[in-house]
Amino acid sequence: MKNLIKSIIVSALVFGMNSCTEEKILDLSPINNISEKDAFSTPSLIESSMNGVYNAAAIGQYNAVPTLPNGGRGYIWGAAFIEQGECRGEDAVNTATFYQLTYTATYDPTTANNVYYWVDGYRLINRCNLMIEGTTDAVAKGIISKEVGDDYIGQSKFLRAITHFELLTYFARPYNYTPNADHLGIPYREVGVNTQGEIDSETLKPRNTVAECYAKILADLTDAENLITTNSIAKASKNAAIAFKTRVYLHKRDWQNVITEGNKLNGQYTLTANPGEPFVLANNFTNSESIFSIQHSATSNPQTNGALASILKNRGLVTISPIIWRDPSWLSTDKRREEGKMIVTVAGRKYTNKYTDVTNLSDAAPVIRYAEVLLNMAEAYARIGSDLTESLNLLNKVRNRSLANPADESYTSADLNSTPALVNAILKERRIEFLMEGRRWSDIHRLQGDDIAPIDGIPAKLANAAPAPELFTLGTPYTGPYGVPAIPASDYKFLWPIPQIEMNTNPSLVQNPNW
Repeated sequence: MKNLIKSIIVSALVFGMNSCTEEKILDLSPINNISEKDAFSTPSLIESSMNGVYNAAAIGQYNAVPTLPNGGRGYIWGAAFIEQGECRGEDAVNTATFYQLTYTATYDPTTANNVYYWVDGYRLINRCNLMIEGTTDAVAKGIISKEVGDDYIGQSKFLRAITHFELLTYFARPYNYTPNADHLGIPYREVGVNTQGEIDSETLKPRNTVAECYAKILADLTDAENLITTNSIAKASKNAAIAFKTRVYLHKRDWQNVITEGNKLNGQYTLTANPGEPFVLANNFTNSESIFSIQHSATSNPQTNGALASILKNRGLVTISPIIWRDPSWLSTDKRREEGKMIVTVAGRKYTNKYTDVTNLSDAAPVIRYAEVLLNMAEAYARIGSDLTESLNLLNKVRNRSLANPADESYTSADLNSTPALVNAILKERRIEFLMEGRRWSDIHRLQGDDIAPIDGIPAKLANAAPAPELFTLGTPYTGPYGVPAIPASDYKFLWPIPQIEMNTNPSLVQNPNW
C-alpha cells in the first residue's frame, strides 16, 4: 500500500480525507487534523482520536465526492456491509442500477463498490493501528492511565479484527476451502503507517493465508475481550468481542468454541419480547438484545447514497425477494411480516421497515445481536450432535417470540429429530431473522462445501428490476423465473477481485484467479 497516512484526525465528528486521484486513493490527507504526535498529547485529544476511528467505520469515503468530509457510502461498517451482504445473496432484489454490479456479479477490479470496500476497510485498519501505537506511547509517557489506554487499544483491536474478517468473506475463499486453510487470504496489517520506512515495508507484504488471518483475528478479539472496559452498544465492548468470536468460530467450523464463547454471555443479554424492538429508533442503543451497532446521527451518516433507511426503504432500491418472502418455513402469521412494523409495502412490493429514519438517516447499523449468538450456538450444538435438545431450545427461543401461537407453532423434537433437520431449520431461521441485516452473504460464503447444507456458489436470483407485485403472493414457494443465473463456486466471480489500484501499488499481492 502506498502513502497511507501522514497525520491523524482528531475531530470526533469529522474523520474525512481527500483523495484526488485513483493513484493516491490510499493516501489519506485528513480534514481538521493535527500531527499524530500532537493527537496523542492530551487525554481529550486521544479520546477524540478514538471517536474519529468510529466515525471512519461509520462513514467511509467514495470517489464520487472525494472532498466532502461526510461524503461516504457507509463503507465499511456504516451501511455498506448490510447492503452488499444482502445484494450478493438471493433474499434481496436490487431494483435499479445502484448495486447492480454487485447483485449480478458483473464487477471487475475497478468497480467502485468493491474497490472502496477494500480501500475503506484498510483505511479503517490503519487508523486502528495508529490508535494502538499512539495510545501505547501515551501510556508510557503517563499522559493517560494504563486502564484507559488498554480500553482504547482493546476497542481498536476489535475493529481491526472484525474488519479483516469482513474483507476475508469477499476477497478470499472460506476457511474449509483447503484442509489446513492454507489458501490465500488477505494482508493482515498490524503496523500503523506514517513513515516512509513503514510505507516501504508494508507495501511489500503479501497476502496472509486464511488460517493465519483467522489466528490473528481471534487473537485480536481475545485481547479486546481482556482489555476493554467500555460497556456500550455504540462502542466495542468485552461482550462484543465474545459475541463476534462465536461468528468467527462458526465460519472456522470450530463448533465447541462457538458454544464455549456463547456461554460466556449467559445472563448478559435477553431477546426483546418483540422482534422489531431493537430497530425502533429510540431503542437502537437501549434495548436488551443489541450487542454492537454503529451509531449515526443527522450530521454523521452515509447520506442519501448510502444510509440504510434511504437505500432499503425511502428510495426503494432493494426489496425483499419473493424467494424468501414466499418460503413456507416463514409462517404467514409471523410477526416479522407485520405491515408497518417490520415490513412496508409499496406498489405491491415488500421492503424492510427495520430502518425508518428517512429524514435524518440516523438508524444504527446492527453489527451483531444476541439473536445471532443464540443461533450460532444452536447450530454448533446440532452439528456436534451431542445435545439436540439444547439446539432445539435455542432455535425456538429466537423463533418463538415472532410466532402468533408458540404453543402450537413451535418446533418440536418430532419435527426436527436429526442433525440435518435441525441445521437446515436453523439456517432458514437465520435467513428470516437477519433479513436485511447483511448476514446472507456471510452464510452463503461459509456453507460452500458444507457436509450438511451445502451451497454451490451464489444462488440464482430474480432479475435486477422491480419485481411484479403478484410475485409476493403467499401460498406457494417461489420457483422462478430467475433473471440472474446461479454462479458455481468454481467460477472466479464467486470472489471479488483485489482492486486494481491496490495491485498497481503492491507488487507482492497475488490477484484472485482469472481476474
